[in-house]
Amino acid sequence: MSRSDAGRPAPTGADADRRTMVLESAMATFARFGYRKTSMEEVARAAHISRPGLYFLFSTKESLFRAAVTQALHRDITAVEQALADGDRPLPERLVEAFDHWAGRYVGPLTRDVATVIEANPGILGEVVEVLPRRFEELVTDAITVATGREEAVRIAQTMISASTGLKHQVGSRESYLERLTVAVGLLLR
Repeated sequence: MSRSDAGRPAPTGADADRRTMVLESAMATFARFGYRKTSMEEVARAAHISRPGLYFLFSTKESLFRAAVTQALHRDITAVEQALADGDRPLPERLVEAFDHWAGRYVGPLTRDVATVIEANPGILGEVVEVLPRRFEELVTDAITVATGREEAVRIAQTMISASTGLKHQVGSRESYLERLTVAVGLLLR
């Protein structure tokens, strides 16, 4: 049997839907207020659940944050896979959409706050911060390989990821991120 927070049995059915909704509300709350300023009370209010009910699902803010980020990143990777698999659209368009799913939606205060939290507590998110970024890089590299060959695709993908990371910290809005990323993708695929 799989386990969730604090060794409790993993939820099924309606409980899983409730958990998903709570994690989505938590992620939105963390994005709005940042990790440090978000309280369990605020998450409970946003999720329309009692604070004791939230504590029943997640015993600590750290476990709630880890679960919320993990769920969001898994959802993002699925969206990236779908965007890149759509061979009817031009590669630059698919890449920009993939980067938007992976990084663009997180432009703003959460980007800086999460980086600080991770630096101060490297184990807070566990292996998800290593495994899923590697998967994202593999997906981008595979998509570019079709147009350029493998060796060049690896360098281009890594450069795109570096550009995306820099843009996330430089721009103030998702729109600005997408505008500048579109330019970077266009230049790198010439």
